[in-house]
Amino acid sequence: MENQPVEVAIAILLYQDKILLQLRDNIPTIVHPGYWGMFGGHLEPNENPDETILRELGEEIGYVPPKMTIFRTFPSPEVIRHIYYGDVECEFNQLILGEGWDMGLWTPEDIKKGELYSEKAGEVRPLGAIHQRIIMEFIQNRSQKPGF
Repeated sequence: MENQPVEVAIAILLYQDKILLQLRDNIPTIVHPGYWGMFGGHLEPNENPDETILRELGEEIGYVPPKMTIFRTFPSPEVIRHIYYGDVECEFNQLILGEGWDMGLWTPEDIKKGELYSEKAGEVRPLGAIHQRIIMEFIQNRSQKPGF
């Protein structure tokens, strides 16, 4: 099997009408260094996306929402992104950043801007374009519901 796309499971995490994002480490050898994006990661061998999202959230923030729901899958030739969403039901200060440079809560208006300020970085950092597009589609799909 040559040039098979990588599969990832990533989460749109909702907290009091805001979205929790991760600022990726600013290490040049990783994908999208220093960019804001959603929490999640690669599927391990013999792991399905449902298992991956639970494992990744536990590793990255020490918390898994009680209910994670599949939003949709975004395939491309390089990456198949399985997108989940769920409500963070604990206090923000109970989350433990286990991976990444920073995390923060952002409104839909913040997401539209495409660049967000990080306290830890002390500067504005860009939001990954694919993550921005996915989150905006999610917000538009939820516009009929309370909150977003």
